Amino acid sequence: MANAASGMAVHDDCKLNFLDLKAKRTYRFIVFKIEMEQKQVIVEKLGMPADTYEEFAKALPADECRYAVFDFDFVTEENCQKSKIFFIAWSPDTARVRSKMIYASSKDRFKRELDGIQVELQATDPTEMGLDVFKDRAH
Repeated sequence: MANAASGMAVHDDCKLNFLDLKAKRTYRFIVFKIEMEQKQVIVEKLGMPADTYEEFAKALPADECRYAVFDFDFVTEENCQKSKIFFIAWSPDTARVRSKMIYASSKDRFKRELDGIQVELQATDPTEMGLDVFKDRAH
């Protein structure tokens, strides 16, 4: 259960779906939300492998905080196909202050549950997590 030191509890589906994304590439992205009544992080949306970055960006609400992971494919300068798993802490300026505080205080514990994250982004508006940012941070 949740406690003051660790933040929110994490629903098992969060870890299981992340393992599927990481190992089997079953998903392109996962959006997570904190369910305030149950005091736990749950899966809100799963993006299929064919989904694009644009579909991922649309899945993040304009005025509410979320956590997300995105499996970003890219080609290196040596022409090798690679991917990196990004963790995004989405905290738009228009979100409620209480929500921002809860997401900020729970982030590290939640991130520890997802073993295999390679890059972390903090974003308060879409420009801070644009495709150009992903490309820059992937290398």
